[in-house]
Amino acid sequence: MWIYQKSLEFPVKIKNPNPAIAKFIISILGGSDGELSASTRYLSQRFGMPYREVTGILTDVGTEELAHVEICSTILYQLTRNLTPEQIKQSGFDTYFVDHTAGIYPQSASGMPFSVGALQSKGDIITDLNEDLAAEQKARTTYDNILRLVDDPDVREPIKFLRAREIVHYQRFSEALGIATERAQCKNNFYITNPSFDKNCKVSCQQDSCVKTPQPRQNCDDQKKNCYYSYEVKRPF
Repeated sequence: MWIYQKSLEFPVKIKNPNPAIAKFIISILGGSDGELSASTRYLSQRFGMPYREVTGILTDVGTEELAHVEICSTILYQLTRNLTPEQIKQSGFDTYFVDHTAGIYPQSASGMPFSVGALQSKGDIITDLNEDLAAEQKARTTYDNILRLVDDPDVREPIKFLRAREIVHYQRFSEALGIATERAQCKNNFYITNPSFDKNCKVSCQQDSCVKTPQPRQNCDDQKKNCYYSYEVKRPF
């Protein structure tokens, strides 16, 4: 359950509308590495997490990303408010204007509409958390690129705030990955099972070793339905 506080997480007060900036800054809302993608990804992945702490982190970050959707939409609204037809044509905002007027529509800077095809929810704790770590770095890079192009301090300050939060989210997902690896059945081979799916399978651990021939899992359920063959591998970090 959420409590909605009717104020932005970071204030947005843009004095000078600029549709030319809005044309590319819209990627932080509806691009493949934007905030809508992030919130959808994390709030979907949380249901498949076997550890409450990791579920909590995904819920926290996914909820904050919804707050960032608000910030991004406010930036776009203020950049495109009260435009004249001349401003729209001169800035190249006319192609967006024809389809959406000045309404907030999630798309990338290239004009590609937002699609959930840009995100993943695999149901495997290690896969999903690595997806999330990469997503935060890609978002941080997008903000870096925007800061290289924008001079207006009214726009730069909320963008700098959003960039800083991407770094914090990356740290939180690193923490979540640490929790997952510490709780794995075999710390030396933490991605041999999916703990949310292979609940009854155990792996015999061989410390600091690499078995080159496939080894069957030990202590599997009676029906042997969910037992696989895989390799024991050294922990990469």
